[in-house]
Amino acid sequence: MAGVWLARSAAASVRHTGAVSADRFDRITWRDTYEQSAALRELAGELGERHPHTADLLTDAFLAAYKAAPRLREPREMTPSRLVNHRIITGLLESPDFAELHRETVGDPYAAAMAVLAQGTALRRMLEDSRPARDRDERAERARREAGDAADAVAEALRQAAEEADEDGTVPGPAADAVRRAVQYAKAAAERAASDAARSLAVTVPGVRAAARSAVAKSAAAAREEAALMRAWGVGSGELERMPFDERARLAERLRTGRLAEWAELIGRFRQMADGERARKVENATGELVGVTLGDDLSRVIPSELANLGLPGLRAVFAARYAAGELMLYDSQGEQATGRGAVIACVDTSHSMYETGPGGITREAWAKACALALLDQARHAGRDFVGIVFSAADRLRVFRFPAGRPADLAHTLDFAETFLGGGTSYQRPLSAAGELLEEEFNDAARTRGDIVMLTDDDCGVTEAWMRHWNEAKRRLGFRVFGVSIGAPRVAAAGSVLAALCDNLRCVEDFTDVHAAADLFRVI
Repeated sequence: MAGVWLARSAAASVRHTGAVSADRFDRITWRDTYEQSAALRELAGELGERHPHTADLLTDAFLAAYKAAPRLREPREMTPSRLVNHRIITGLLESPDFAELHRETVGDPYAAAMAVLAQGTALRRMLEDSRPARDRDERAERARREAGDAADAVAEALRQAAEEADEDGTVPGPAADAVRRAVQYAKAAAERAASDAARSLAVTVPGVRAAARSAVAKSAAAAREEAALMRAWGVGSGELERMPFDERARLAERLRTGRLAEWAELIGRFRQMADGERARKVENATGELVGVTLGDDLSRVIPSELANLGLPGLRAVFAARYAAGELMLYDSQGEQATGRGAVIACVDTSHSMYETGPGGITREAWAKACALALLDQARHAGRDFVGIVFSAADRLRVFRFPAGRPADLAHTLDFAETFLGGGTSYQRPLSAAGELLEEEFNDAARTRGDIVMLTDDDCGVTEAWMRHWNEAKRRLGFRVFGVSIGAPRVAAAGSVLAALCDNLRCVEDFTDVHAAADLFRVI
């Protein structure tokens, strides 16, 4: 009976190779992510050359980040050769920064994969430090296999003894001796396996907890930085989830490198400030009351005029005065109502825009951040947006963002990255902006567009061009806003920009995004 018990015990002992409990769908998600990520495959190959079972370790690290409520198996449920993986994953899950990391990665295969890659260096170090423990785990695994083989030998000895037994059940001496020897060997093997397993479970790996804390802190910082980068560029979580893995990886790389990465914080601050101004803004606000005037704006009719509507005999008089624009209205002084035509941002990208101001922020960065916030402003108002990047008279690029279609992110990034160099010409970009508003008027009968000129230079315009420009403004009803960036003289009285603009401000401190706050209240 002892042999039968040993055999059954060995057969019933089911050990797992994964430290994190996972279902079929979790494993499919990991497999698909692994197949899409060349970086994950490269990391697995590199670790696999020096350490066994690293594929299982990467799977566990991914699932710990991806699953909503990752559950670790008990160590005794694990195959001894995977106990090192269990200890490493335990260290990751117990790290103080894991909760912060998990908020960014839960349910997001891409973010979970990026967390694994960010932990790559620490995983290498933990695997190296775990070599002695892994050797002990492997001895425990061998002892467990020997115990299983011994249990099988007992079962075989019992079978042979049963075949050789007499009719009355008496087992021949040699067969009985074989059973006793098999049982004794199996018992000793089982005791060795239990002892080795106990020692293996009790092993701690020096440095694993500290390395795990460092790994999680690093990956949490990377996840936080990438999430902030995406938010700064207006990429929502829903859009990211729909994006293919490779496309999302390329986007993240594009945003992390070059000028775009340096601008992320500034762009985020601009968008946040513009959001706040939108929340404060009341379109068609009455502003400060300064008296009474005549007109047909029913929203500003004084109470005595409204009282006429309550008398049947005076209703016809009210209607006649309304038709003639002679109703008495409250007169107010305040900000103009926002436009309804397209918002056009003309961004100067001449050589001088590369100059760096306080905080290492360039004039170009300030102008592009302001333009992108204007793009948001136009989207929220249901207005078309056009970005015109200009420099010299022969250098100009136009980026259209129709209100009826989502703003394509790649197109937005192309607009932000475009830099033409050279000198500065006002006539070329402003003429292009005027032609676009003329086209909008002819196609949709929309007027009251807004043009924003973002520049650090002053240049002349011809008298003939100025006459044509003023005529276009009168006919189409558009407004021109000017933002002088880092060059107070450009916004000074008597400058060309001052003559061209209805509303002009100067930005001297590039770190103060609120210098242009009022721009977003009136556009």
